[in-house]
Amino acid sequence: MNFDLQAVLLALPVLLLSLTAHEWGHAWVALKQGDDTAYMLGRVTMNPAAHLDPIGTLLFPAIAIGAGAPLLGWAKPVPTNPRKYRKYVRGDVLVSVAGVCMNALLALGFALVLFIVAQATRGSVIPEPLSIFARMCVYGVQANVGLIIFNLLPIPPLDGSHVMYHLLPPRLASEYRKLYPYGFIILWGLVLTGALRVIFPLILYPFWLLISPAHAVNPALFAGF
Repeated sequence: MNFDLQAVLLALPVLLLSLTAHEWGHAWVALKQGDDTAYMLGRVTMNPAAHLDPIGTLLFPAIAIGAGAPLLGWAKPVPTNPRKYRKYVRGDVLVSVAGVCMNALLALGFALVLFIVAQATRGSVIPEPLSIFARMCVYGVQANVGLIIFNLLPIPPLDGSHVMYHLLPPRLASEYRKLYPYGFIILWGLVLTGALRVIFPLILYPFWLLISPAHAVNPALFAGF
């Protein structure tokens, strides 16, 4: 298996931005809902250093990218105190979906920039720096779509688990909450066994949907990807 160092160097900065925006979204919305825990810990910031997890933000994604796997990773979870929310259920749901909302905005933004580049270079020789920039935009779409799908899985402590908890009837929600201490074990089990591959098709379709307009305008921009 070949290790693609160039892919790592181009994709990691984009993933770092995407993870930083995701965690900032959680922290900012938590503050707006009345919980200043993340704010007091300096997490309401777009400084990547405040959110970086050495394994989840750098090592794991670098190995995955270099091996040709989808661009996924994680940052340090934002600490929250749901008891401080002005309205518990509303606050918990809004804070939980804030991260993926940021990723949705970034995915759309990267796709739009990619389309503009495709339009601007149609029928002309594409300079190498612009080709590299376009590839980073493609990684940006892939990373943010992947983060949306991954984080919406109903496995604690992922964002989707909070939404699922509030959607379940009280008795089932109480049973479901018993999974919370074992969430990371379940996630690592899925990663190590390869079972997490089942979400790859779910990432591929919206990813292609977002980049296809640029590809239709200027396929040459994607040569060599």
